[in-house]
Parts: sequence; structure tokens; C-alpha cells
Amino acid sequence: MMKNGGRILLLVLVLSMFMTGFLFAQGGKEEAAGESEVTEIVYWQYFYETKEQTVSKLIEMFEAENPDIKVVQQTFPYEQYNTKVASSVPSGEGANIINLYYGWLPTYIDSGYLQPLPESKFSNEFIESEFFPLVGAAKFDGSYYALPTAVRSLALFWNKKLFAEAGLDPEVPPSTVEELVAFAKQLTETDKSGNYLQTGMTQELRAQLHHWVREVLIRQFGGTPYNEDGTQVTYNSQAGYDAFDFFVKLNTEENIGMPNFMTDDVTAFKSQMMGMTIDGSFRLGTFDALEELDYGVTELPSMNGERYNFASFWANGITSFTTGKELEASVKFLDYLTSETAMSMWLENVGELPAKKALAMKDEFKNNPKYGPFIRGLEYANATKFIDETAQRMVWIDAYDEVLLNGMSIKDAVDQAAATEQAVLDKYYSGK
Repeated sequence: MMKNGGRILLLVLVLSMFMTGFLFAQGGKEEAAGESEVTEIVYWQYFYETKEQTVSKLIEMFEAENPDIKVVQQTFPYEQYNTKVASSVPSGEGANIINLYYGWLPTYIDSGYLQPLPESKFSNEFIESEFFPLVGAAKFDGSYYALPTAVRSLALFWNKKLFAEAGLDPEVPPSTVEELVAFAKQLTETDKSGNYLQTGMTQELRAQLHHWVREVLIRQFGGTPYNEDGTQVTYNSQAGYDAFDFFVKLNTEENIGMPNFMTDDVTAFKSQMMGMTIDGSFRLGTFDALEELDYGVTELPSMNGERYNFASFWANGITSFTTGKELEASVKFLDYLTSETAMSMWLENVGELPAKKALAMKDEFKNNPKYGPFIRGLEYANATKFIDETAQRMVWIDAYDEVLLNGMSIKDAVDQAAATEQAVLDKYYSGK
């Protein structure tokens, strides 16, 4: 028989095992309860390696500060992105926060995909005091629907090696439009039949030059592309005709390049077969990856002392079906994505510019030899308030083709472009 001491020891062991199991079970319940309190939100953007990597790091940092929120990032090929949004958001599925080009905003808003940013966190006064004025292109019917982490502007890239070979000072880029044309002519090389072996500068309207024509050249020739609120086309004017005539003659009379040279301007510049190109700050990473490419960056050339620029941005908006705790978490994450911490990291990793003016204009950024020209250009940049960016881009491509391929006059081509674009604007604003 078991002695009393043995019985007591057995009883203690049984009670100990019981309590351990009880506490373990209780701990499991508390852990499960804790897990149930974590709010999960989904963030979408199109796939671009450095952007995906940067957002992943930002999510890691955000979750460390907000352990009750889990952010899931999903990316899609650029070509499929809008289709994915269109098929998911109406059914209340997919992302809580989506990253989209600002020129798509009217379509997304009219389709009911986005909700206005909550005034309690993102008041108009706050946004307009902190961000560059160009962010106003995300404001519709008095409300902001999205905010950017970063913005973009244009600048002139030049190839220092080709400058030296052409007898130009490789450290001195053109500062005026007149110098731009003169340098481009000196950089251009053709064979005996007139075929381009090397072009002086880009001629590709399908890329960034439709912005250069619209927001820079038209203004430098004394006009404006639109009225103050962006509802009326105004470039069917003498300034518009002069600006487009100047652009067309870069090909037909100055002979400094052609569209689609080496398929596109980025390929030609990367291959060191083009002396100068106009492009966005997002192109810095692409060019920096080529060790053999020795290039410089400068502000867009002036005309009669006047400088203008075009700015754009990808912005983050909150989907219309996001409510409750998911909305609270989404607002917190959007606030983090638009913090100075995120903007500084974005500049370093992606090459796009801080959207907050005070940060961007710090000396270390403003005077940087590569970022600086883009940042300084933001001070005099305009962001076209697109309604249908693709259609509004095509009017200039079509106008160019009409002149070169079909012999249409400059005036008629510009007037046709203006009428086509005005129809796009009227269709949108007539319902407002």
C-alpha cells in the first residue's frame, strides 16, 4: 500500500499537471483572442522591383510600431493592374489601399472605387500646407481622394561621353532652348543617305515629350494649355501653333532625331546612341544601373528667361468598401506611407521625389547633382489635371502623325487635337 507521503506527492503531481494544462489552455485562449484583435489590410500596387522592396520594408517598420495591424502587399503586372481593380473592388474584394496614377483618379472616383480621405486625418488645410501644390490634382468636388508618397518632374539628361566626342564641354549642358537645338545638331550623326546613326535628342511623344509640349513649350511660347480649373482647352491659340511648329521642325528642319529611333528613347540613350533625352526622375535608377553610362542631369532649358515643368505622381487611395477597423488601419498605414520617413526612403531606393515641400527642399536633396534638378523643377511645375490620360496623350501623337504623314497644317492639327480633347473634358464635366 502507498504510504501517506506517497499519496500526498501523487496528489501534488496530479494537481500540478491539471493546473499546467489549465494555464496552457487559458494562455492559448488569450493568444487566440490576441490574434483575433489583429486587423489585416491589403495594399496593391503594380509590380516594380524597387517599389515592391521599399514597401515591404515600410510594412515591416509600420507593423513593428503597430502590432495590432497586419499589412499584406500584393503586386500585379502593370498591364493587368486596372483590369484587376475593376474586377475586384465593385464586389468588395481585393485591396483596402490602392496605388494608382493620378491621371486615373476621375475614372476610379466615377466608378465608385474610392472614398474621400477622412478630413479628421487628412484635412484640406493640412494637405495644402504640407504637400507641393501639384497634389491638388487629386482633389475633386472639394475632397482629396488620394495622396502620394513621392512626385515626379522632368529634367534633361545628357551623355558626357557623346558631348566630348562632338566637341562640346561634357560638364556644360544647354541652359536655353536655343542651346538645346544647337547642341543637338552637333551631336547628330547620319550616313550618306541621311539615316540616323546617332540622334541629338529624343523625339518621342509617346513617352514624356507630350508633357513637354503641353506644359512647357506652350507656356514658353506665351500660352496656356487649359483654363484655370482645367475644364477648357486653350492651346488652340497662336502660342499653341508656335509651340507645336517648333517641336515638329526639330525633325523636319533641324534634323536632330526621329520618333522610335532604336525602338524608343530610353533604349537609345542607354545604348549611347542619343545625346540628350527628357525624362522623369524615376529613370535615374535605370541609368545608374549602367556603369558605362556617364551622364548628367540638368533643369529643362529656359526660353526668354522662362522655365516651366511638368509634374506627376502615383498616389494611394482607400477603396470604397473599406470600413470599420479596416478603415482605421488603412488611414494609419496611409499616414505612414506619406510620412517623411517613407518619403526619404522612397527617394533613396526608387528615385522619386518627396511629395512634402519642406523635406524635398532640404539642401541635401535640392542640391544633389542628380535629384536636385528635378526637385528644383517642382517649384515651377504644373500637373495636368487629366480626365483620361491615355486619350489626352493620343491627341498630340495623332496631331504629329497628321502633319508628318498626311500633310495637315500645324494649325489644323492643333485645332483638331484641341477639339478632340475638349470632347473628353466636356463628357466628364457635363455630369458634374
